[in-house]
Amino acid sequence: MSRTQPIDVSILIVSFNTRELTLEALRSVRRETTDVSYEVIVVDNASGDGSAMAIAAEFPDVRLFARADNIGFARANNLAAREARGKYILLLNPDTVVLDRAIDRLHAFARRLPDARIWGGRTLFADGSLNSASCWGRMTLWNLACRATGLAAVFRTAEVFNGEAYGGWLRDTERTVDIVSGCFLMIESSFWRELDGFDPLFFMYGEEADLCLRAKALGARP
Repeated sequence: MSRTQPIDVSILIVSFNTRELTLEALRSVRRETTDVSYEVIVVDNASGDGSAMAIAAEFPDVRLFARADNIGFARANNLAAREARGKYILLLNPDTVVLDRAIDRLHAFARRLPDARIWGGRTLFADGSLNSASCWGRMTLWNLACRATGLAAVFRTAEVFNGEAYGGWLRDTERTVDIVSGCFLMIESSFWRELDGFDPLFFMYGEEADLCLRAKALGARP
């Protein structure tokens, strides 16, 4: 893609010893993304399994940053985002397989609901069952109490007792949430820059919760 051609979505992938998974993720992006212009930026965190060489060989159009050290998920995404040229940034896990034009559909969703400013989608496990960790509610004293007492496990489908997981919601309708998982998270590039991206103090896990809660404080409705 020409550097002067407008790009709808910059897809950011951070890999670490996930060569075959990352290659399959990239194949699925290419196969299932047809309606939007996009670029793919991969940061490889010093993988020892030949990930960087394999990606470069099969996907020469991918913008690849092969690190000599492992800088973690947050800092690697921040690095990739600084290079992003798309109107939107999509964070995509390396173990993800894109199905049913999911990126095209998420982009259309973002354009239809611009006030949300952060968007996510339904994710599934390899066997096709629901992965409810695509989003979750913020941790509250009530949620902690329900987990500690076992109420959240006993009444798994009741949002009043299992609020952090949004109870029995099957992720098959639209709603606002507190936190969108970083495995499949779209955000306006300008808003990412306004938020200054992920807090680099997070090495791995928790960075998307911090980002989404900071975004909500500025009026976003993920």
